[in-house]
Amino acid sequence: MAAAPTSSSLIKVSALCGSLRKGSYNRGLLNAVIDISKTCKGLEVEYVDISGLPFLNTDLEVNGTYPPAVEAFREKIAAADSVLFASPEYNYSVTGPLKNAIDWASRPPNVWADKTAAIVSAGGGFGGGRSHYHLRQIGVYIDLHFINKPEFFLNAFESPAKFDSDGNLHDDLTKEKLKAVLLSLYGFTLRLQSKSA
Repeated sequence: MAAAPTSSSLIKVSALCGSLRKGSYNRGLLNAVIDISKTCKGLEVEYVDISGLPFLNTDLEVNGTYPPAVEAFREKIAAADSVLFASPEYNYSVTGPLKNAIDWASRPPNVWADKTAAIVSAGGGFGGGRSHYHLRQIGVYIDLHFINKPEFFLNAFESPAKFDSDGNLHDDLTKEKLKAVLLSLYGFTLRLQSKSA
């Protein structure tokens, strides 16, 4: 596991959930990450809601501007150093709401470019894992730089239960695995920032 953050640099992470469902297990993962980040000096994780974004439609772009909800979303991504995606797998791929958000933020100027990113997922079977590979492919084109390890796929339906009835994560081992992802993202972000300085 990567060492806990000790740098004076503050790394800002935007956390996006691909599921809009109330009580989503993936939102539960992000809530846990936000709690974990409060114990890691140098890390700030903010949940960024994508539920209010309209469907991508270039008719909504007027004189180089976007609808207010899109502008606000793009500003959040632009201000972040890193992005953490938590999303289930729909039909072997990323969810529609998440793809819509990615597409809006990639419109000129592409606000994803040169940021670091990580993916976590919860679901049935493979735990949402196949969606990771499509998200990584998208990242190539929009210039997102994903950590390679650790990978995080959680079968949310295996016994013993990892979440309560409201979607809150209560499994300590899973929380440790999330922390490992977060610390890896932190370290990778600092390395890329130092190379570009």
